[in-house]
Amino acid sequence: MDTKKIIESLSPNERKILPHLDEKSIEDICRKSNLDKVSVTRSLTYLQNKKILELSYIVKKIVDVGINGALYRKKGLPERRLMHLLNEKRIISLKDAQKESKLSDDELKASLGALKKKAMIEIKNDKIILGGNKEDVSKKFAEELFLESLPLDYDSLSKEQLSVLKYLEGRKDIIRIEEEKSAVIKLTEPGKKLIGEKLTSENMIEQITPEVLQGEAWKGKKFRRYDVTSSVPLMSGGKRHFVNQSIDYARTVWTEMGFKEMSGNMIVSSFWNFDALFTPQDHSVREMQDTFFINKKDELQDKKLTKSVKESHEEGVGGSKGWEYAWNEEEAKKLVLRTHTTCLSAQTLAKLNTQQLPAKYFAIGKNFRNETLDWNHGFEFNQTEGIVADRNVNFRHLLGYLKQFFKKMGFEKIRIRPSYFPYTEPSVEIDVWHPEKKMWLELGGAGIFRPEVTIPLFGEYIPVLAWGPGFDRMLMDYYEIKDLRELYKNNIDKLRKMKFWIK
Repeated sequence: MDTKKIIESLSPNERKILPHLDEKSIEDICRKSNLDKVSVTRSLTYLQNKKILELSYIVKKIVDVGINGALYRKKGLPERRLMHLLNEKRIISLKDAQKESKLSDDELKASLGALKKKAMIEIKNDKIILGGNKEDVSKKFAEELFLESLPLDYDSLSKEQLSVLKYLEGRKDIIRIEEEKSAVIKLTEPGKKLIGEKLTSENMIEQITPEVLQGEAWKGKKFRRYDVTSSVPLMSGGKRHFVNQSIDYARTVWTEMGFKEMSGNMIVSSFWNFDALFTPQDHSVREMQDTFFINKKDELQDKKLTKSVKESHEEGVGGSKGWEYAWNEEEAKKLVLRTHTTCLSAQTLAKLNTQQLPAKYFAIGKNFRNETLDWNHGFEFNQTEGIVADRNVNFRHLLGYLKQFFKKMGFEKIRIRPSYFPYTEPSVEIDVWHPEKKMWLELGGAGIFRPEVTIPLFGEYIPVLAWGPGFDRMLMDYYEIKDLRELYKNNIDKLRKMKFWIK
């Protein structure tokens, strides 16, 4: 590009700083050009991209006073203030020394250590005894001289100064070391040709606006040249956490399928979490190694429902035998952190009037289990839950809902296999293929609620389709996350790069 074209490509700020590129620092360029540091630094980068100059940086480590260092430089180091007191008393108890010197516990400990190291004091029977003569007492410490000399270039420090620095770094906020970056500007041959050239732009249009295009201000003028191949700055706009955004997407999938959302508390009674779902009270899932119990109990308000659930467990309903054991109401009152969102399904069905059927509900929420933490398991996890209550649904309807739901969530390769759950019959497990691990990944269970669940809730048997896949594992597959723990680490760089869930 010739000189004329280079001049036509210059922005107003670049024109302002070009005459001052021989200055020694960016601060000097700012002062001469009346521009702030950000504008000057950005303009220098643009000029480098245009091959007008070469820009490099020299980084220096600067040693300066910290917050406490600035205070001590003004009031004196704690050991100096203690020395002034000892110079008057010669001997003083530790308790009185702290009270009269007004030093904090940490400052007093640091002072005693520093003075003992210099052999200026002795401590006997909880008393501080001053040693040395008046000249030793009045002579400035190496630490005081060092603080007075700051700021200093780290590379210029002598061995003695480095020793003092190492000591002061061990004390809180006395010293800080920062990097100071200074720019080195070197004009290229095209850049040297610009020196002395007229850089004004009276007839140059810098910015295209609707007013410029609609009027005639552009006639007889030139537009500034732009390099359309230059990369633009990466913009990191604000957005929701990808987990929350994905939950919103799943809500859209559910509502598109005609489902209404259920919600409830994360702390529930064992009655809703286990008993209403026909989980026996001696089942291993209720033990401490699987469930987080709260050291409180909740009263069971619906006595009629409680009696029906008790009968379902002890004697059975709808022709079943139940679990044939003595059901304990006190066990059902124990509060737990919910282990699944299926407890919301039980609560919703208990409130549902059979005249409202058919009914479809879903939930998405956090659950808790006492699991060993690894790439595939966590002690808290998100689960999504769906139920369909309808007198006319059957197992084939369940399979259809499962295939449709997972297809909408982006999973084409799934398998459904027989399984067992205490509260559904038949029961199935849903797996999706994990290409990274080269294995089938279990997402959750599904089935039709047993009569022992629905008869106590409805007063009669009504088929209820139910499924509850683990939502966090879906996120791992979609976002290609290999470790479940990465979902909540909040690495800002990774969060900025996370795409929206769009299928």
